[in-house]
Amino acid sequence: MTALGLNLLLAVLWIAVSGSATFVNFLFGFLVSALAIGLIREQAEGVSYLRRVRFILSLTILFFKELALSAWKVATLVLRRDMDLKPGIFAFPLTVDRDFEITLLANLITLTPGTLSVDVSEDRRTLYVHAIDCSDPEGTKRDIAEGFERKIMEAFR
Repeated sequence: MTALGLNLLLAVLWIAVSGSATFVNFLFGFLVSALAIGLIREQAEGVSYLRRVRFILSLTILFFKELALSAWKVATLVLRRDMDLKPGIFAFPLTVDRDFEITLLANLITLTPGTLSVDVSEDRRTLYVHAIDCSDPEGTKRDIAEGFERKIMEAFR
């Protein structure tokens, strides 16, 4: 059973034991059981459930930050008079190797304005990305590797 499934089960058990089926009581049971699971995971030397939630939250915050920044960048690119764009496709070497991680990375890139995941190589080692402005593909690769890809690896490994 996953830690989230166990957490939900313990929260439901808390509702049954306490006899109060309110959202606030469920939330309290969920938080207390998350804390308990976090303590047990640390002793068993596994990945901490609470730490994983923190990393997933960090990835979510990074996505919204990148979403806002890239939306602003695309808006300024499109509204300029000279619109000196250099669109192109570049090959991004993948560090992530699990299907879920590759799919998540490709979706995060696609959801960010100005970039679009085009394809994944058959050996799953390269992601092809289209960029509205591909004047600095190495810088874009570095941003993806140090941003989304690193956060995905922190959250799901």
